[in-house]
Amino acid sequence: MFQGTCSNAGKSLLTAAVCRLLARRGLSVAPFKAQNMALNSFVTEQGEEMGRAQVLQAAACGLPADVRMNPVLLKPTSHTGSQVIMLGRPVGRMRVGEYLRYKAEAWKAVRRAYDELSTGMDVMVLEGAGSPAEINLRAHDIVNMRMARHAGAHVLLVADIDRGGAFAALVGTMSLLGRADRARVAGYVLNKFRGDASLLDPALAAVSRRTRRPFLGVVPMLEDLRLPEEDSVSFKLGITPGLSAPHAADGDAARAEDCLDIVLVDLPHISNFTDLDALRVEAGVRLRVARRGDELGAPDLVILPGSKNSIADMRFLRQSGLAGALRGYAQRALKEGRGVLAGICGGLQMLGQDIADPLNLEEGGSEPGLGLLPLTTELGCVKCLRRTSGRALAALAGEELAVTGYEIHHGRSGPSAAEVETKAAALTPLLTDHTGQALGWGLAGADGAARVWGTYLHGVFDADAFRHALLNRLRRERGLAPLAGAAYGLGPELDRLADAVEAGLDMTAVYRLLGLNIQ
Repeated sequence: MFQGTCSNAGKSLLTAAVCRLLARRGLSVAPFKAQNMALNSFVTEQGEEMGRAQVLQAAACGLPADVRMNPVLLKPTSHTGSQVIMLGRPVGRMRVGEYLRYKAEAWKAVRRAYDELSTGMDVMVLEGAGSPAEINLRAHDIVNMRMARHAGAHVLLVADIDRGGAFAALVGTMSLLGRADRARVAGYVLNKFRGDASLLDPALAAVSRRTRRPFLGVVPMLEDLRLPEEDSVSFKLGITPGLSAPHAADGDAARAEDCLDIVLVDLPHISNFTDLDALRVEAGVRLRVARRGDELGAPDLVILPGSKNSIADMRFLRQSGLAGALRGYAQRALKEGRGVLAGICGGLQMLGQDIADPLNLEEGGSEPGLGLLPLTTELGCVKCLRRTSGRALAALAGEELAVTGYEIHHGRSGPSAAEVETKAAALTPLLTDHTGQALGWGLAGADGAARVWGTYLHGVFDADAFRHALLNRLRRERGLAPLAGAAYGLGPELDRLADAVEAGLDMTAVYRLLGLNIQ
Protein backbone atom coordinates (compact mmCIF):
# COMPACT_ATOMS: atom_id res chain seq x y z
CA MET A 1 0.00 0.00 0.00
CA PHE A 2 1.23 3.48 -0.92
CA GLN A 3 0.45 6.14 1.66
CA GLY A 4 1.74 9.69 1.60
CA THR A 5 2.94 12.43 3.88
CA CYS A 6 0.55 14.81 2.08
CA SER A 7 -1.92 15.04 -0.76
CA ASN A 8 -0.46 15.05 -4.27
CA ALA A 9 2.69 13.22 -3.15
CA GLY A 10 2.33 10.96 -6.20
CA LYS A 11 0.65 7.92 -4.63
CA SER A 12 -1.76 7.43 -7.53
CA LEU A 13 0.93 7.28 -10.20
CA LEU A 14 3.21 5.09 -8.09
CA THR A 15 0.28 2.70 -7.63
CA ALA A 16 -0.34 2.71 -11.38
CA ALA A 17 3.36 2.11 -12.09
CA VAL A 18 3.69 -0.85 -9.73
CA CYS A 19 0.43 -2.29 -11.09
CA ARG A 20 1.93 -2.05 -14.57
CA LEU A 21 5.21 -3.67 -13.52
CA LEU A 22 3.44 -6.56 -11.83
CA ALA A 23 1.09 -7.06 -14.78
CA ARG A 24 4.06 -7.12 -17.15
CA ARG A 25 5.44 -9.97 -15.02
CA GLY A 26 2.29 -11.96 -15.80
CA LEU A 27 0.69 -11.55 -12.38
CA SER A 28 -3.01 -10.90 -11.86
CA VAL A 29 -3.11 -7.56 -10.05
CA ALA A 30 -5.78 -5.01 -9.20
CA PRO A 31 -5.73 -1.52 -7.63
CA PHE A 32 -7.83 -0.38 -4.67
CA LYS A 33 -8.57 2.93 -2.98
CA ALA A 34 -11.25 2.76 -0.32
CA GLN A 35 -12.27 6.41 -0.48
CA ASN A 36 -11.43 9.03 -3.05
CA MET A 37 -12.21 12.75 -2.93
CA ALA A 38 -12.00 14.09 -6.45
CA LEU A 39 -14.02 15.89 -9.09
CA ASN A 40 -12.46 13.92 -11.94
CA SER A 41 -14.63 10.86 -12.35
CA PHE A 42 -15.42 8.28 -14.99
CA VAL A 43 -18.36 6.11 -16.02
CA THR A 44 -17.82 2.37 -16.37
CA GLU A 45 -19.38 0.14 -19.01
CA GLN A 46 -22.03 -0.72 -16.40
CA GLY A 47 -23.00 2.97 -16.06
CA GLU A 48 -21.36 3.37 -12.64
CA GLU A 49 -19.23 6.29 -11.48
CA MET A 50 -15.73 6.06 -9.99
CA GLY A 51 -12.54 8.06 -9.59
CA ARG A 52 -10.31 8.56 -12.63
CA ALA A 53 -7.17 7.51 -10.74
CA GLN A 54 -8.44 3.97 -10.22
CA VAL A 55 -9.55 3.83 -13.86
CA LEU A 56 -5.98 4.66 -14.87
CA GLN A 57 -4.62 2.06 -12.45
CA ALA A 58 -7.02 -0.55 -13.84
CA ALA A 59 -5.74 0.22 -17.34
CA ALA A 60 -2.20 -0.30 -16.03
CA CYS A 61 -3.30 -3.77 -14.90
CA GLY A 62 -5.00 -4.51 -18.22
CA LEU A 63 -8.38 -4.61 -16.48
CA PRO A 64 -11.68 -2.86 -17.18
CA ALA A 65 -12.72 -0.24 -14.66
CA ASP A 66 -14.62 -1.75 -11.71
CA VAL A 67 -16.31 0.37 -9.02
CA ARG A 68 -15.07 -2.07 -6.38
CA MET A 69 -11.63 -0.56 -7.00
CA ASN A 70 -12.98 2.73 -5.59
CA PRO A 71 -16.08 1.94 -3.54
CA VAL A 72 -16.47 5.45 -2.04
CA LEU A 73 -16.13 8.61 -4.14
CA LEU A 74 -16.68 12.04 -2.60
CA LYS A 75 -17.34 14.90 -5.03
CA PRO A 76 -17.17 18.25 -3.21
CA THR A 77 -19.96 20.69 -4.02
CA SER A 78 -18.85 23.30 -1.45
CA HIS A 79 -16.27 23.77 1.31
CA THR A 80 -18.43 21.78 3.73
CA GLY A 81 -20.43 19.32 1.64
CA SER A 82 -19.96 16.60 -0.96
CA GLN A 83 -22.00 14.30 -3.11
CA VAL A 84 -21.35 10.77 -1.86
CA ILE A 85 -21.01 8.04 -4.49
CA MET A 86 -21.20 4.48 -3.13
CA LEU A 87 -20.22 1.63 -5.44
CA GLY A 88 -20.87 3.78 -8.47
CA ARG A 89 -24.20 5.32 -7.47
CA PRO A 90 -24.99 8.62 -5.69
CA VAL A 91 -26.53 8.20 -2.24
CA GLY A 92 -26.92 11.88 -1.41
CA ARG A 93 -25.24 15.17 -0.67
CA MET A 94 -23.80 15.20 2.85
CA ARG A 95 -22.14 17.72 5.08
CA VAL A 96 -19.16 16.60 7.15
CA GLY A 97 -21.18 15.60 10.23
CA GLU A 98 -23.68 13.64 8.17
CA TYR A 99 -20.93 11.73 6.40
CA LEU A 100 -19.17 10.89 9.65
CA ARG A 101 -22.39 9.31 10.89
CA TYR A 102 -22.68 7.43 7.58
CA LYS A 103 -19.11 6.10 7.68
CA ALA A 104 -20.01 2.87 9.50
CA GLU A 105 -22.09 1.89 6.45
CA ALA A 106 -19.36 3.08 4.11
CA TRP A 107 -16.77 0.94 5.93
CA LYS A 108 -18.94 -2.15 5.52
CA ALA A 109 -19.16 -1.50 1.77
CA VAL A 110 -15.41 -0.87 1.56
CA ARG A 111 -14.54 -4.18 3.24
CA ARG A 112 -16.99 -6.11 1.11
CA ALA A 113 -15.70 -4.51 -2.11
CA TYR A 114 -12.07 -5.26 -1.22
CA ASP A 115 -12.75 -8.84 -0.18
CA GLU A 116 -14.67 -9.57 -3.39
CA LEU A 117 -12.14 -7.87 -5.66
CA SER A 118 -9.08 -9.44 -4.07
CA THR A 119 -10.42 -12.98 -4.39
CA GLY A 120 -8.39 -14.75 -7.03
CA MET A 121 -5.85 -11.92 -7.46
CA ASP A 122 -2.13 -12.59 -7.05
CA VAL A 123 -1.48 -9.06 -5.77
CA MET A 124 -3.54 -6.07 -4.62
CA VAL A 125 -1.90 -2.63 -4.77
CA LEU A 126 -3.64 -0.17 -2.47
CA GLU A 127 -3.53 3.59 -2.30
CA GLY A 128 -4.19 5.77 0.73
CA ALA A 129 -5.46 9.35 0.81
CA GLY A 130 -3.81 12.48 2.15
CA SER A 131 -1.70 11.49 5.15
CA PRO A 132 -2.16 8.78 7.80
CA ALA A 133 -0.83 11.23 10.41
CA GLU A 134 -3.90 13.51 10.36
CA ILE A 135 -4.67 12.77 14.01
CA ASN A 136 -7.94 14.72 13.91
CA LEU A 137 -9.23 12.26 11.29
CA ARG A 138 -7.81 9.03 12.67
CA ALA A 139 -10.93 7.94 14.55
CA HIS A 140 -12.93 7.98 11.31
CA ASP A 141 -10.24 6.59 9.00
CA ILE A 142 -11.36 4.09 6.37
CA VAL A 143 -8.72 4.72 3.70
CA ASN A 144 -5.26 4.72 5.29
CA MET A 145 -4.04 2.55 8.18
CA ARG A 146 -7.45 1.04 8.95
CA MET A 147 -7.61 -0.21 5.37
CA ALA A 148 -4.00 -1.41 5.53
CA ARG A 149 -4.84 -3.46 8.61
CA HIS A 150 -7.87 -5.02 6.94
CA ALA A 151 -5.84 -5.93 3.85
CA GLY A 152 -2.76 -7.02 5.80
CA ALA A 153 -0.75 -4.65 3.61
CA HIS A 154 2.83 -3.50 3.94
CA VAL A 155 2.91 0.30 3.67
CA LEU A 156 5.39 2.36 1.68
CA LEU A 157 5.32 5.98 2.83
CA VAL A 158 5.73 8.47 -0.04
CA ALA A 159 7.07 12.02 0.29
CA ASP A 160 7.15 14.71 -2.42
CA ILE A 161 10.69 16.07 -2.30
CA ASP A 162 9.96 18.65 -4.99
CA ARG A 163 7.53 20.37 -2.60
CA GLY A 164 10.15 20.62 0.17
CA GLY A 165 10.18 19.45 3.77
CA ALA A 166 10.12 15.79 2.75
CA PHE A 167 12.48 14.50 5.45
CA ALA A 168 10.69 16.35 8.25
CA ALA A 169 7.37 15.07 6.87
CA LEU A 170 8.56 11.46 6.97
CA VAL A 171 9.96 11.72 10.51
CA GLY A 172 6.91 13.65 11.70
CA THR A 173 4.48 11.18 10.16
CA MET A 174 6.21 8.25 11.85
CA SER A 175 6.21 10.04 15.21
CA LEU A 176 2.45 10.65 15.03
CA LEU A 177 1.53 7.08 14.11
CA GLY A 178 0.69 4.58 16.80
CA ARG A 179 3.14 1.74 17.48
CA ALA A 180 1.17 -0.89 15.51
CA ASP A 181 0.80 1.41 12.52
CA ARG A 182 4.49 2.35 12.58
CA ALA A 183 5.30 -1.36 12.46
CA ARG A 184 3.26 -1.65 9.26
CA VAL A 185 5.48 0.89 7.46
CA ALA A 186 8.08 -1.10 5.53
CA GLY A 187 10.01 1.81 4.07
CA TYR A 188 10.01 5.18 2.34
CA VAL A 189 9.88 6.47 -1.22
CA LEU A 190 11.08 9.92 -2.18
CA ASN A 191 9.11 11.06 -5.21
CA LYS A 192 9.55 13.79 -7.84
CA PHE A 193 13.30 14.25 -7.37
CA ARG A 194 15.34 16.43 -9.72
CA GLY A 195 19.10 16.01 -9.94
CA ASP A 196 21.77 13.59 -8.74
CA ALA A 197 20.20 11.17 -6.24
CA SER A 198 23.58 10.33 -4.70
CA LEU A 199 23.59 13.78 -3.09
CA LEU A 200 20.73 12.60 -0.88
CA ASP A 201 22.67 9.76 0.72
CA PRO A 202 23.59 11.51 4.02
CA ALA A 203 19.97 12.64 4.56
CA LEU A 204 18.57 9.23 3.71
CA ALA A 205 20.94 7.58 6.16
CA ALA A 206 20.08 10.06 8.93
CA VAL A 207 16.32 9.55 8.55
CA SER A 208 16.74 5.78 8.41
CA ARG A 209 18.79 5.79 11.62
CA ARG A 210 16.23 7.96 13.39
CA THR A 211 13.15 5.98 12.31
CA ARG A 212 14.67 2.51 11.71
CA ARG A 213 13.10 2.27 8.27
CA PRO A 214 14.91 2.04 4.92
CA PHE A 215 14.42 4.13 1.81
CA LEU A 216 13.26 1.84 -0.97
CA GLY A 217 13.65 4.32 -3.76
CA VAL A 218 14.11 7.80 -5.16
CA VAL A 219 11.79 8.29 -8.11
CA PRO A 220 12.63 11.09 -10.55
CA MET A 221 10.36 13.93 -11.56
CA LEU A 222 8.75 12.94 -14.85
CA GLU A 223 8.27 15.99 -17.01
CA ASP A 224 5.20 16.32 -19.20
CA LEU A 225 3.74 12.95 -18.27
CA ARG A 226 0.50 12.79 -20.24
CA LEU A 227 -1.71 10.78 -17.91
CA PRO A 228 -5.04 11.83 -16.38
CA GLU A 229 -4.78 13.62 -13.03
CA GLU A 230 -6.74 12.39 -10.01
CA ASP A 231 -7.68 15.85 -8.78
CA SER A 232 -7.08 19.52 -9.45
CA VAL A 233 -4.24 20.12 -6.96
CA SER A 234 -1.52 20.44 -9.60
CA PHE A 235 -3.84 22.23 -11.98
CA LYS A 236 -4.83 24.79 -9.36
CA LEU A 237 -1.14 25.43 -8.68
CA GLY A 238 -0.67 26.19 -12.37
CA ILE A 239 1.83 23.36 -12.86
CA THR A 240 -0.24 20.71 -14.60
CA PRO A 241 1.99 19.30 -17.38
CA GLY A 242 1.13 20.92 -20.69
CA LEU A 243 -0.71 23.85 -19.09
CA SER A 244 1.05 27.14 -18.52
CA ALA A 245 0.29 29.43 -15.63
CA PRO A 246 -2.29 32.07 -16.63
CA HIS A 247 -0.80 35.10 -18.33
CA ALA A 248 -2.44 37.40 -20.82
CA ALA A 249 0.66 37.57 -22.99
CA ASP A 250 0.70 33.83 -23.53
CA GLY A 251 -1.73 34.20 -26.42
CA ASP A 252 0.69 36.48 -28.25
CA ALA A 253 3.57 34.06 -27.61
CA ALA A 254 1.53 31.17 -28.97
CA ARG A 255 0.66 33.07 -32.15
CA ALA A 256 4.30 33.96 -32.70
CA GLU A 257 4.93 30.23 -32.87
CA ASP A 258 3.28 27.79 -35.24
CA CYS A 259 0.75 26.82 -32.59
CA LEU A 260 -2.93 27.16 -31.90
CA ASP A 261 -3.73 29.13 -28.75
CA ILE A 262 -6.27 27.17 -26.66
CA VAL A 263 -7.61 28.48 -23.37
CA LEU A 264 -9.19 26.46 -20.58
CA VAL A 265 -11.36 28.57 -18.29
CA ASP A 266 -10.53 27.71 -14.69
CA LEU A 267 -13.49 27.37 -12.32
CA PRO A 268 -13.59 27.06 -8.52
CA HIS A 269 -15.54 23.78 -8.86
CA ILE A 270 -13.91 22.53 -12.06
CA SER A 271 -14.51 18.84 -12.76
CA ASN A 272 -13.26 16.41 -15.38
CA PHE A 273 -10.65 18.80 -16.77
CA THR A 274 -9.13 15.56 -18.06
CA ASP A 275 -11.27 16.32 -21.12
CA LEU A 276 -8.25 18.39 -22.17
CA ASP A 277 -5.73 15.55 -21.92
CA ALA A 278 -6.02 14.52 -25.56
CA LEU A 279 -5.18 18.06 -26.69
CA ARG A 280 -1.95 17.94 -24.67
CA VAL A 281 -0.45 15.31 -26.99
CA GLU A 282 -0.66 17.63 -30.01
CA ALA A 283 2.55 19.35 -31.04
CA GLY A 284 0.71 22.23 -32.73
CA VAL A 285 -1.17 23.27 -29.60
CA ARG A 286 -0.38 25.63 -26.74
CA LEU A 287 -2.72 25.21 -23.77
CA ARG A 288 -3.13 27.86 -21.11
CA VAL A 289 -5.61 28.71 -18.38
CA ALA A 290 -7.61 31.86 -17.72
CA ARG A 291 -8.96 32.82 -14.30
CA ARG A 292 -9.84 36.47 -15.01
CA GLY A 293 -11.42 38.27 -17.91
CA ASP A 294 -8.22 40.11 -18.82
CA GLU A 295 -6.40 36.78 -19.24
CA LEU A 296 -8.68 35.47 -21.99
CA GLY A 297 -7.11 37.29 -24.93
CA ALA A 298 -8.07 36.25 -28.48
CA PRO A 299 -7.39 32.50 -28.64
CA ASP A 300 -8.34 30.08 -31.38
CA LEU A 301 -10.40 27.91 -29.03
CA VAL A 302 -11.86 28.53 -25.58
CA ILE A 303 -13.11 25.61 -23.50
CA LEU A 304 -15.54 26.13 -20.65
CA PRO A 305 -15.17 22.88 -18.71
CA GLY A 306 -17.33 20.77 -16.43
CA SER A 307 -18.36 21.93 -12.97
CA LYS A 308 -19.69 20.29 -9.83
CA ASN A 309 -21.51 23.52 -8.96
CA SER A 310 -22.57 25.30 -12.13
CA ILE A 311 -24.55 28.00 -10.32
CA ALA A 312 -21.68 29.01 -8.03
CA ASP A 313 -19.23 28.88 -10.94
CA MET A 314 -21.53 31.02 -13.07
CA ARG A 315 -21.40 33.66 -10.33
CA PHE A 316 -17.61 33.35 -10.37
CA LEU A 317 -17.56 34.07 -14.11
CA ARG A 318 -19.37 37.34 -13.48
CA GLN A 319 -17.23 38.36 -10.50
CA SER A 320 -13.97 37.62 -12.33
CA GLY A 321 -14.89 39.49 -15.50
CA LEU A 322 -14.82 36.27 -17.48
CA ALA A 323 -18.54 36.37 -18.28
CA GLY A 324 -18.23 39.62 -20.22
CA ALA A 325 -14.99 38.49 -21.86
CA LEU A 326 -16.57 35.21 -22.99
CA ARG A 327 -19.64 36.97 -24.41
CA GLY A 328 -17.45 39.39 -26.32
CA TYR A 329 -15.28 36.56 -27.64
CA ALA A 330 -18.33 34.55 -28.79
CA GLN A 331 -19.93 37.51 -30.51
CA ARG A 332 -16.73 38.31 -32.39
CA ALA A 333 -16.33 34.67 -33.41
CA LEU A 334 -19.86 34.53 -34.81
CA LYS A 335 -19.46 37.83 -36.64
CA GLU A 336 -15.93 37.38 -37.99
CA GLY A 337 -15.98 33.61 -38.60
CA ARG A 338 -12.89 32.95 -36.51
CA GLY A 339 -12.52 31.23 -33.12
CA VAL A 340 -14.64 28.72 -31.19
CA LEU A 341 -16.15 28.71 -27.69
CA ALA A 342 -16.99 25.17 -26.53
CA GLY A 343 -18.67 24.17 -23.27
CA ILE A 344 -18.59 20.66 -21.81
CA CYS A 345 -21.25 19.46 -19.35
CA GLY A 346 -21.42 22.26 -16.76
CA GLY A 347 -19.83 24.50 -19.38
CA LEU A 348 -22.74 23.74 -21.71
CA GLN A 349 -25.17 24.69 -18.94
CA MET A 350 -23.38 28.01 -18.37
CA LEU A 351 -23.54 28.86 -22.08
CA GLY A 352 -27.34 28.77 -21.81
CA GLN A 353 -29.87 31.23 -20.46
CA ASP A 354 -30.75 29.83 -17.05
CA ILE A 355 -29.64 27.11 -14.60
CA ALA A 356 -32.12 25.96 -11.96
CA ASP A 357 -31.46 23.70 -8.95
CA PRO A 358 -34.88 23.35 -7.28
CA LEU A 359 -33.83 20.29 -5.23
CA ASN A 360 -30.67 21.88 -3.78
CA LEU A 361 -28.48 19.17 -5.32
CA GLU A 362 -25.56 21.59 -5.66
CA GLU A 363 -26.08 25.27 -4.82
CA GLY A 364 -29.85 25.56 -4.86
CA GLY A 365 -31.89 28.33 -6.46
CA SER A 366 -31.32 29.51 -10.01
CA GLU A 367 -28.87 31.68 -11.88
CA PRO A 368 -28.85 33.30 -15.32
CA GLY A 369 -26.28 31.82 -17.68
CA LEU A 370 -24.15 33.57 -20.26
CA GLY A 371 -27.14 33.73 -22.60
CA LEU A 372 -25.14 32.62 -25.64
CA LEU A 373 -27.26 29.55 -26.38
CA PRO A 374 -31.09 29.52 -26.08
CA LEU A 375 -31.02 26.62 -23.63
CA THR A 376 -32.39 26.21 -20.13
CA THR A 377 -31.13 23.67 -17.61
CA GLU A 378 -32.79 22.14 -14.56
CA LEU A 379 -31.02 19.80 -12.17
CA GLY A 380 -33.09 16.71 -11.39
CA CYS A 381 -32.79 13.94 -8.81
CA VAL A 382 -31.89 11.25 -11.39
CA LYS A 383 -28.21 11.37 -12.33
CA CYS A 384 -27.35 10.45 -15.91
CA LEU A 385 -24.41 8.01 -15.91
CA ARG A 386 -23.70 6.36 -19.23
CA ARG A 387 -21.06 5.58 -21.81
CA THR A 388 -22.04 7.14 -25.11
CA SER A 389 -21.07 6.98 -28.75
CA GLY A 390 -22.36 9.21 -31.49
CA ARG A 391 -21.58 11.61 -34.32
CA ALA A 392 -20.14 15.10 -34.46
CA LEU A 393 -21.81 16.89 -37.35
CA ALA A 394 -19.87 18.62 -40.11
CA ALA A 395 -20.37 22.13 -38.68
CA LEU A 396 -17.96 21.28 -35.84
CA ALA A 397 -14.93 20.01 -37.72
CA GLY A 398 -15.73 20.19 -41.43
CA GLU A 399 -16.94 16.61 -41.79
CA GLU A 400 -19.19 14.21 -39.90
CA LEU A 401 -17.08 12.08 -37.55
CA ALA A 402 -17.54 9.51 -34.79
CA VAL A 403 -17.09 10.50 -31.15
CA THR A 404 -17.24 8.49 -27.94
CA GLY A 405 -17.24 9.39 -24.27
CA TYR A 406 -19.36 9.36 -21.16
CA GLU A 407 -22.02 11.45 -19.44
CA ILE A 408 -22.17 12.44 -15.75
CA HIS A 409 -24.82 15.03 -14.99
CA HIS A 410 -27.95 15.82 -13.00
CA GLY A 411 -28.87 18.61 -15.41
CA ARG A 412 -31.38 18.31 -18.20
CA SER A 413 -30.91 20.93 -20.90
CA GLY A 414 -33.10 21.79 -23.83
CA PRO A 415 -33.92 24.62 -26.25
CA SER A 416 -35.86 27.53 -24.82
CA ALA A 417 -38.25 29.86 -26.55
CA ALA A 418 -36.03 32.88 -25.96
CA GLU A 419 -33.91 34.28 -28.75
CA VAL A 420 -30.14 34.03 -28.71
CA GLU A 421 -28.35 37.30 -27.91
CA THR A 422 -26.19 37.31 -31.02
CA LYS A 423 -29.13 36.66 -33.38
CA ALA A 424 -26.47 35.35 -35.79
CA ALA A 425 -27.83 31.89 -36.42
CA ALA A 426 -30.39 29.35 -35.27
CA LEU A 427 -29.62 26.79 -32.57
CA THR A 428 -29.07 23.33 -34.02
CA PRO A 429 -28.04 19.95 -32.62
CA LEU A 430 -24.37 19.46 -33.45
CA LEU A 431 -23.69 16.14 -31.70
CA THR A 432 -26.06 13.20 -31.62
CA ASP A 433 -25.93 9.76 -30.07
CA HIS A 434 -26.50 6.51 -31.95
CA THR A 435 -30.28 6.97 -31.65
CA GLY A 436 -30.21 10.48 -33.05
CA GLN A 437 -30.81 12.15 -29.68
CA ALA A 438 -28.99 15.45 -29.24
CA LEU A 439 -25.80 15.35 -27.17
CA GLY A 440 -24.93 18.97 -27.85
CA TRP A 441 -26.13 22.15 -29.48
CA GLY A 442 -24.53 25.20 -31.02
CA LEU A 443 -24.60 28.26 -33.22
CA ALA A 444 -22.95 28.57 -36.59
CA GLY A 445 -21.42 31.70 -38.05
CA ALA A 446 -22.07 33.02 -41.52
CA ASP A 447 -19.61 30.48 -42.94
CA GLY A 448 -21.65 27.58 -41.54
CA ALA A 449 -18.97 26.59 -39.02
CA ALA A 450 -19.96 26.16 -35.38
CA ARG A 451 -18.64 29.07 -33.31
CA VAL A 452 -20.42 28.53 -29.99
CA TRP A 453 -21.33 25.01 -28.96
CA GLY A 454 -21.67 22.76 -25.97
CA THR A 455 -22.13 19.10 -25.17
CA TYR A 456 -22.70 16.77 -22.24
CA LEU A 457 -20.17 14.33 -23.72
CA HIS A 458 -16.99 14.09 -21.63
CA GLY A 459 -14.03 12.86 -23.65
CA VAL A 460 -15.30 14.42 -26.87
CA PHE A 461 -11.73 15.38 -27.87
CA ASP A 462 -10.36 11.86 -27.31
CA ALA A 463 -11.36 10.66 -30.79
CA ASP A 464 -8.26 11.23 -32.93
CA ALA A 465 -10.06 11.88 -36.22
CA PHE A 466 -12.46 14.44 -34.74
CA ARG A 467 -9.76 16.22 -32.75
CA HIS A 468 -7.41 16.45 -35.72
CA ALA A 469 -10.16 17.72 -38.03
CA LEU A 470 -11.22 20.39 -35.54
CA LEU A 471 -7.66 21.56 -34.91
CA ASN A 472 -6.84 21.67 -38.61
CA ARG A 473 -9.99 23.68 -39.27
CA LEU A 474 -8.74 26.21 -36.73
CA ARG A 475 -5.26 26.13 -38.27
CA ARG A 476 -6.65 26.93 -41.70
CA GLU A 477 -8.47 29.93 -40.23
CA ARG A 478 -5.10 31.14 -38.94
CA GLY A 479 -3.41 30.55 -42.29
CA LEU A 480 -1.36 27.68 -40.87
CA ALA A 481 -0.62 24.42 -42.64
CA PRO A 482 -2.56 21.37 -41.40
CA LEU A 483 -0.78 18.80 -39.24
CA ALA A 484 -1.14 15.03 -39.21
CA GLY A 485 -1.71 15.08 -35.45
CA ALA A 486 -0.77 12.61 -32.74
CA ALA A 487 -2.53 9.48 -31.53
CA TYR A 488 -3.97 9.64 -28.03
CA GLY A 489 -3.62 6.58 -25.82
CA LEU A 490 -2.53 5.70 -22.32
CA GLY A 491 -0.46 2.59 -23.04
CA PRO A 492 2.86 4.21 -24.05
CA GLU A 493 2.71 6.73 -21.19
CA LEU A 494 1.94 3.99 -18.65
CA ASP A 495 4.97 2.06 -19.86
CA ARG A 496 7.12 5.19 -19.66
CA LEU A 497 5.92 5.72 -16.09
CA ALA A 498 6.53 2.09 -15.15
CA ASP A 499 10.05 2.11 -16.62
CA ALA A 500 11.00 5.24 -14.65
CA VAL A 501 9.61 3.87 -11.39
CA GLU A 502 11.31 0.52 -11.95
CA ALA A 503 14.64 2.35 -12.32
CA GLY A 504 14.13 4.41 -9.16
CA LEU A 505 12.38 1.95 -6.84
CA ASP A 506 13.96 -1.13 -5.28
CA MET A 507 11.56 -3.57 -6.90
CA THR A 508 13.46 -6.55 -5.53
CA ALA A 509 12.55 -5.33 -2.04
CA VAL A 510 8.95 -4.75 -3.14
CA TYR A 511 8.71 -8.26 -4.56
CA ARG A 512 10.16 -9.64 -1.33
CA LEU A 513 7.53 -7.78 0.73
CA LEU A 514 4.88 -9.35 -1.49
CA GLY A 515 6.34 -12.81 -1.01
CA LEU A 516 7.26 -13.07 -4.70
CA ASN A 517 10.44 -14.80 -5.83
CA ILE A 518 11.25 -12.43 -8.69
CA GLN A 519 14.76 -11.20 -9.46
